[in-house]
Amino acid sequence: MREEQTFRPEFILEQTSPVTGVVQKRLTVWERLSNQGWLRKSILLLIIAGIWQIYALKLNNPLIFPTFSATISAFIDAIVNGGLLLKAMHSIEILLIGYGIGLLCAVVLTFLAITTRVGSDLLETLTSMFNPLPAIALLPLALIWFGLGASSIVFILVHSVLWAVALNTYAGFLGVSNTLRMVGRNYGLGGLRYVYMILVPAAFPSILTGLKVGWAFAWRTLIAAELVFGVSSGSGGLGWFIYENKNLLDIPGVFAGLFTIIIVGLLVENVFFNNLEAITIKKWGMQH
Repeated sequence: MREEQTFRPEFILEQTSPVTGVVQKRLTVWERLSNQGWLRKSILLLIIAGIWQIYALKLNNPLIFPTFSATISAFIDAIVNGGLLLKAMHSIEILLIGYGIGLLCAVVLTFLAITTRVGSDLLETLTSMFNPLPAIALLPLALIWFGLGASSIVFILVHSVLWAVALNTYAGFLGVSNTLRMVGRNYGLGGLRYVYMILVPAAFPSILTGLKVGWAFAWRTLIAAELVFGVSSGSGGLGWFIYENKNLLDIPGVFAGLFTIIIVGLLVENVFFNNLEAITIKKWGMQH
């Protein structure tokens, strides 16, 4: 007996157009505000200032710890009547000179280290010798060699900047992948063009870290040097401003000088280095 075959009825599925694009969700006001880095940092600074004010009021001893409001008043008075801006500009001018010379020396040492074996041995030996040496410890010798004045401070600033920048830059160059190196060689790059077009962009995160560390070391060393020898050298910088107000027992004035140092540090970090980072490693997709 022959089995009967059954057939399924045909049916056609209607093709639906695929959904393209990204479905956007409307952010709340709080989410939009919380995405602003400057706003988050400003809130943190206000919280720190509030804690400062509350603690100083509770302590109630202006000679030990003045209030935040008293510090701001002394800061404004020093700007208007005390020449605080001139002292800050004097310190920054010396800092830029020492920082620039230190960067130039670091570039020369690092270039020798990545192009020659002798240069690599020289950089490793010098950094092992001098990097652990505190810069402020060299100031007495600098005063003997260069005399009283800005030259002695510039010398120790170069010492502060040189080794931090050279070490981080050299470590960044060593971390460049062999693939990128071979790409540069295949394009026939060599010498300065090879360093500028291949090694520097690939190693720039480490270079930027070295620049930040060198800046911090130089800024701290400058203030310490002006505190110790500011009277003798007549430098008239922020360190001298703090020292002078300490002798007068003007503790709010001392805190105003410290507050100025903090403001300069915040401006350099959040204006200069953040913008440099945004137009380099973030733009290149090397950092999220």
